[in-house]
Amino acid sequence: MGLTDAALRGWFQPKTGELFRGFPVGVDDVVADVGCGDGSNAAFCARTGASVILVDIDSASIEKATARVHPIGDAYVKSFVSDCAPLPLADGSVSRVVCTEVLEHVDDPKTVMAELVRIGRPGALYLLSCPHPSSETLQKELAPPEYFQKPNHIRIFEVEEFVELARGSGLEILETDTYGFFWSIWWGLFWKTESSLGDVSHPLMHAWEKFWRQLLDLPGGVDVKHALDNLLPKSQLIIARKP
Repeated sequence: MGLTDAALRGWFQPKTGELFRGFPVGVDDVVADVGCGDGSNAAFCARTGASVILVDIDSASIEKATARVHPIGDAYVKSFVSDCAPLPLADGSVSRVVCTEVLEHVDDPKTVMAELVRIGRPGALYLLSCPHPSSETLQKELAPPEYFQKPNHIRIFEVEEFVELARGSGLEILETDTYGFFWSIWWGLFWKTESSLGDVSHPLMHAWEKFWRQLLDLPGGVDVKHALDNLLPKSQLIIARKP
């Protein structure tokens, strides 16, 4: 359900080769996925024929992401375990930089942003995201204390603060967006049902996914989704370009 919801907002568009609407990736691109996690973004990019560089501070995540991306066609993949300060990549070496749900975890976002900008070629596109303050305010009421402790979220970016972080690093902002009402509620229920990521089997979790699927199937249901995405988004997103 989460993948369907994401695609309706603009993620993972195979027909146009856009990782997110307005962020095309193709065979001529070298993509650095910084904070790659499980490799879902990198896997999409590999399917477009792009070369992919995986970077994450967690060696287990790198192992899983590499195993996920390597089998995709003729994908060219490099992998690095790094805290991003500095990144183990040369100046101007990539044409696409993806950094999603990472900057809220790091001690010095400006230093990390400077590194992201350094590795991009002139004209490189950037896809950046972090949690939206409205959803984080909800999680403050519902999540356990460790949600806002290292190595998890150690800061909340206000919308203009996030934009200024990108702009202040020298990037040109092309588009901003929000998404993920489904996930804002999903995580709230997750905490309160005491579920685990290895076993999300509580009836209420299934009921939420069923409700959301039924809503999206209604005439005008997607319009309701978009309105709720704007009201209580899980994340905020920036597409930017390096001059």
